[in-house]
Amino acid sequence: MTCPSIRLVLAGLAAAALAACSSTAKKDSPPAQAQAPAAAAAQSTAAKPATPLAPSRPDPRLAPAAGAAPRVQPVDRIVAVVNDEVITSNDLSERLNLVTKQLQRQSGQLPASDVLSRQILERMINDLLQVQLAKETGIKVDDATLDRTIERIAQENQMTMTDFRSALERDGVRYTKFREDIRNEILLARLREREVEKDIVVTDAEVETEMARQVKEASSDSEFNLAHVLVLVPAQATPDQIEQRRRKAMLALSELRRGTNFAQVAATYSDAPDATQGGTLGWRPSARLPQLFLETLEKLNPGDVSDILRSPNGFHIVKLLEKRGKAAAAGGVQQTHVRHILLRQREGLSSQEARNRLTQMRERITGGADFGELAKQQSEDSSAAKGGDLGWVAPGDTVPEFEKVMNALRDKEVSQPVQTPFGWHLVQVLERRSDELSDDRKKQAARNAIRQRKADEAFQDWLRQSRDRAFVENRYDER
Repeated sequence: MTCPSIRLVLAGLAAAALAACSSTAKKDSPPAQAQAPAAAAAQSTAAKPATPLAPSRPDPRLAPAAGAAPRVQPVDRIVAVVNDEVITSNDLSERLNLVTKQLQRQSGQLPASDVLSRQILERMINDLLQVQLAKETGIKVDDATLDRTIERIAQENQMTMTDFRSALERDGVRYTKFREDIRNEILLARLREREVEKDIVVTDAEVETEMARQVKEASSDSEFNLAHVLVLVPAQATPDQIEQRRRKAMLALSELRRGTNFAQVAATYSDAPDATQGGTLGWRPSARLPQLFLETLEKLNPGDVSDILRSPNGFHIVKLLEKRGKAAAAGGVQQTHVRHILLRQREGLSSQEARNRLTQMRERITGGADFGELAKQQSEDSSAAKGGDLGWVAPGDTVPEFEKVMNALRDKEVSQPVQTPFGWHLVQVLERRSDELSDDRKKQAARNAIRQRKADEAFQDWLRQSRDRAFVENRYDER
């Protein structure tokens, strides 16, 4: 089995963290997707819990004998203090090595080591601050949730847990560190949901305006694959601070105009959480983009880079990677007629045993056995009596893990075992159709898009304010 790259292994962290926050089902099963946007902080590994500050006292028993030359021992230097915890040089080096591998696989080009180290340290400070806030507000991630999340990541890489752990080790990632990173990713997603998303209000007037805009843009490209550079401007910044940040953005733009790789420039200059992932935002529907971005993107061709854009959060540079039409914008939606067999994780049935049983069932089905009959006999879902038939489902009706597999299947094809928060499934797509969205669905889709856009903007503002209130001391330049 081919060993996945560090980038592939870690690429599932954001989705996994959000999946761990999924709630109850909209249908009998599988569960409905939780209304939590992709947390910007979940796009790279979270900060390891740092060591609390404590005075060091020499142990007299360890003093060198009289006349003996004292031994020189390496010191793990403190490079940052965040409230009552520290980030050490070893912490930074470990993250630097990981990010370097990711960037090399993405573009092969790296910023200067000193520049990249400073950028990564800033990200680690922000991550640690958020982890502290999450813990202070009582947010916890139990081991069962963490285990399920890691198992899903292994499954997405088509590996057993044993193979997955071996792959991590071959890529230089300690499993204990990886496990804590995943726990912290889930913490950060839940923190964002509690501190930011709960206060987002979307009015009926905003929904009507959004629906009108979608109708107007129905015939145009309305989804964009983006990368960006963000140079943050502190809250209540002085004119000198604003000018300093503007010059930093100008340097980044100058590098891009000279042909420097975008991922390298993002890693060097961007303050966004995705900076060390090349600044990639991925596909965004127009409804999720600020009007400032949207007006600029409509004028760009794939591959083009924008001029500097000014927002309340700071200075932006946007690169359009691709754009495509969006069927839902015209009011249509693809619906899928799907059925499944579910084995729930429970006492007496381990995750591996459930997966093995479903693998055997799949072999029987591909050998000619009837899917519906097996579902009636074996499925532990309320749909078993109907042969596992879930009827017609639309995008967003099922959790992301289920929907991703379902969308990748051809008609009549049976999936490999897939894990969701409810257990392990075999999925079969019977047929597909394109249908008109009901008015209620259109309104809900517009409301969700507006909420997501507002949450993205509010999170950046909340993070800036949290950083301003915290005690942060960056000691990187102390030698």
